[in-house]
Amino acid sequence: MIYRVDIAVRAPVNDTEVTDRVVDAVTNLVPNAEIERAPGEVRAEAHSLDQFSELLHKQEILDSARNEFADGTQGEVIEFALKKQPAFEGIVNFAVGDPDELGDIAFEIRVHEPSVAEYIDHVAPPTEKGEPIG
Repeated sequence: MIYRVDIAVRAPVNDTEVTDRVVDAVTNLVPNAEIERAPGEVRAEAHSLDQFSELLHKQEILDSARNEFADGTQGEVIEFALKKQPAFEGIVNFAVGDPDELGDIAFEIRVHEPSVAEYIDHVAPPTEKGEPIG
């Protein structure tokens, strides 16, 4: 199946941070992203979350990811945030509760084809007893 999605990523860069480290945090999750450095912020655009999906599988957090995606879905858009420091290490850690003092990496995924539910199943398939099904 062909997936058509537009992924926008934004991460603040604080005065105490090195911009390249924030870029690394983003590209560790979405290596094919087109990066733009702006004052106080890193922005990225991508059209695939394949590496991100692999990390979810490897970390065995598909159910958690599905819950975050469901909570952040409005219409054809999925929004969620990740912690920067774990992302720098190539680890997915969803930002829940109060924002991190350094700011979180915000994702906005606009799904054009197929449906949001099908795309979520593609990135983080449902599981049974902890094992992906489908």
